[in-house]
Amino acid sequence: MNPAVASRVVADGARADAHATRALRVLVAEDDRDMRELIGIVLRSLSGAAEVLTVENAVAAMDVLEDHPVALLVTDLRMPGADGLDLLRFARTHQPLCQVLLVTGFATVDSAVAALKDGAFDYVQKPFDTEHLRVRAEAALEYHFALAEAARLRQSAVESGAQSPLVGRSRGMERVERLIAAAAAYETGVLVNGESGSGKELVVRRIHRLGARRDKPFVAINCAAIPDTLIESELFGYRRGAFTGAERHKAGLFEVADGGTLFLDEINNAPMALQAKLLRVLQDGQFYPAGATEAVSVDVRVIAATNVPLLDLVDSGAFRRDLYYRLSVMEIDLPPLRERREDIALLAIHFLERHSRRLGKPVLGISPAVLGALLRYDWPGNVRELENLMQRMIILCHGERLEADVLPAHLAEPRAADAHSIDYLPPQSLEEMEAYVIRKTLRKTSGDRTLTAEILGIDKSTLWRKVKRYNIKD
Repeated sequence: MNPAVASRVVADGARADAHATRALRVLVAEDDRDMRELIGIVLRSLSGAAEVLTVENAVAAMDVLEDHPVALLVTDLRMPGADGLDLLRFARTHQPLCQVLLVTGFATVDSAVAALKDGAFDYVQKPFDTEHLRVRAEAALEYHFALAEAARLRQSAVESGAQSPLVGRSRGMERVERLIAAAAAYETGVLVNGESGSGKELVVRRIHRLGARRDKPFVAINCAAIPDTLIESELFGYRRGAFTGAERHKAGLFEVADGGTLFLDEINNAPMALQAKLLRVLQDGQFYPAGATEAVSVDVRVIAATNVPLLDLVDSGAFRRDLYYRLSVMEIDLPPLRERREDIALLAIHFLERHSRRLGKPVLGISPAVLGALLRYDWPGNVRELENLMQRMIILCHGERLEADVLPAHLAEPRAADAHSIDYLPPQSLEEMEAYVIRKTLRKTSGDRTLTAEILGIDKSTLWRKVKRYNIKD
C-alpha cells in the first residue's frame, strides 16, 4: 500500500479493563484532507480502537480491507471514482463483521438512509458535532465486538459439542464462569441463585458438561411444576402394587440419573416432607421407592437452583437448614440481565443468529435504534424475555435488519412509570430536577456515561459538564 496515500495514527488509550486485549482497527476514507485529519483526531479518543488508518479514496480503503482486519470503516459518501456506497458493498463482501459509519452532506442524506438498508451501521451528517461522531463510532465498535464475540462463542460451542453456550463477557459473568469451572472440578453441593429467566439451567448444564460425569445422564426436574402429591414418585419411583393403579415398577429420576447429574430447579418449592427424603439421599446415596422393602443405592450428583433466597425460607421455617447447607457448599449467583447491560448486545446477536436460522429468515443485523432500546430496557424477564422478543422481531421483520418498527410499544416508547415518576418529587428548582434525572439515569446505567448521554439526548461532553457542575458522584 502506498505510504503517501495512507497514514497510520496510533490511538493514545486502549481500554484499561478486563477487555483491554481487543485490538480493533479503524479505517477512515475521506478525500478532503482537513476533514480526514479531523475525523482521525476524533477517533483517536475511542476507548476500543487500537489504531486508526486514514486513506484519501475508496480504492485505497479497499486495499486495506483486502490485507488487514478492520472493525470500523468511517467513509465519506461522495468521493471521486468509487464512492462510499461502493466501499460499503466491498466491505460487506470482504469483511462481514466490519461496521460502516457514513459521513454525508445534507444533499446525500437520502442516499445515506438507503445505505442503512444495505448494512451500514449509521450515518453522521456534515457539519457534525465531534462528540456525536465519537459516540456513534464507539457504538459501532461495540457492535463489531459483540458480533465477533458471538462468532467466537458459537465456534467454541461447536468444538466442545455444547448446544447452548453461556453468553456473556461482563464482570459478573466472568465470575460465574470461574465458579462454574471450580464446581465442575470438585463434586460438592452446588446451589445456583438467580431470577426467573436468567439462565440457571444453562449454568448447571455447563457444570455437567465440564465435569467428570459429562458422558452420563443429565436429568432436570422443576419442583414447582409438579404437584406435591406426585413429585416424590417422580423422583424416587414406586414398585408394582404400591398403590391402586401401580401395575408395574416405575424408576424414579434418581435411578434414571444414576452415574450422572440430577438438576432440581426451583428447589425453594419443594415440600417439607420431600426435603427430608432429599437430605437422606444426599447423605447416604440411598432411598426407598414407594412400596419397596429394600433401599436403592445410586451415585448421583445433585445440583439445585432457586429464584428466591433460600436463607430467607430457612429463617421463616419453610426450608430445612441442614438441607440448605448440604446443597450450598458452593453457591453461584447469576446476575439479572439489568445488572450486566454490556451483555445485552451480545445476547441479542446470539439469539438473532440462532432464531433467524431456525425460522428461515435472513435477518443479518440490528439497527442502532433497536439496539439502543434494548440497552435502555430493564428486562424483568431477564434473558428469556430477550430471547422471546428477538424471535418476535425476527418474525415481524421485512428486511435484512431489525428496525424500530418491529419494537413492541413498551420498548419503543417511554414507560408510564418513568414518564410520570417525576410527579412524585417534591417541588424544587429546574436545576435540582435536572441533577436528579442525571443521577437516576447514571444509576440505571451503572455509571456508563456514554449510554447515559444517549438516553438523555445530550452530548457526552455536555453530560460531563453537568456532572461536574452538580457534583454528581457516579
